[in-house]
Amino acid sequence: MKLNINGVERQVATDWQDETLLTVLRDHLGLSGTRFSCGIGQCGACLVHVEGSPVSSCLMSVKDAANKNILTIEGLAAEDGTLHPLQQAWIDESVPQCGYCQSGQIMAAAALIAGKPDASSDDIDQAMSGNICRCGCYPRIKAAIASVADNSQSYDATAVEATS
Repeated sequence: MKLNINGVERQVATDWQDETLLTVLRDHLGLSGTRFSCGIGQCGACLVHVEGSPVSSCLMSVKDAANKNILTIEGLAAEDGTLHPLQQAWIDESVPQCGYCQSGQIMAAAALIAGKPDASSDDIDQAMSGNICRCGCYPRIKAAIASVADNSQSYDATAVEATS
């Protein structure tokens, strides 16, 4: 069975087909940036992009992800190590406190910006409503996303999925 993760085709064991995409990413492939938290798709910590859309990887089986383009937080930065504008905004706005939810938060925000580079405050609220931050960093999260949306004229949002 094949998974295309961050632009790299990976052969995975057929007996993993009924495992969650989250389990295979973290436990079998060592991509631990995607986090396990609730296990029922309610918190957003395990968000990845599948075919460009945010998906709770704790709810998707590997067989359902086979032969689809999967982007994890590890694939968001450019190959040369240049951070994605959202990752840089997270640093600039001092977003993380404990950091546990941050990869899912960033992946949700990246999907928003890719689809709507000029996202409004309401767009941000709606897109991020499925992501829980137990530390309460919501104002800084929103500020980071808004800073990228405000600067979207110099940022090609379509490159998020295409380069990964």
